[in-house]
Amino acid sequence: MKKEETIDYQIKSCWHSISRMYNQKANMEGITTSMGFVLINIDSTEGTAATKIAPQMGLESRSLTRLLKTMEEKDLIKKVQDQADKRSVKVFLTEKGKQKKAAAVSTIKEFNHKVRENLSEDEIGSFFVTFKKINKVIDELQKS
Repeated sequence: MKKEETIDYQIKSCWHSISRMYNQKANMEGITTSMGFVLINIDSTEGTAATKIAPQMGLESRSLTRLLKTMEEKDLIKKVQDQADKRSVKVFLTEKGKQKKAAAVSTIKEFNHKVRENLSEDEIGSFFVTFKKINKVIDELQKS
């Protein structure tokens, strides 16, 4: 079997293309793709507990700590200690952070719109069914 005929090759190749596109757009905004994903995961009005962000993104908390520090230095976020529970820290978007979040959301929506323009409803439905089944296979393999 040629590598181009394997399912994982096609998924990985496609994800790398998406990732490169997102990186290009993020760089134009002066941020990284990771920063964009963090911004998207922070509630724009209520803020988000710092401990909730890493699991939402599938990151280790150590990696997120460094990323949040950089984002704070770039004035994208601010950390505020919870008044009720001094151990807890909430992360809020600054005005600049809100602007960059809007750009990230716009990029994602634009990409999804373009893909949907090029696929039929049946193809989109099949895509989601297929990926659910692939994830089920992965879950089963991890259990065995």
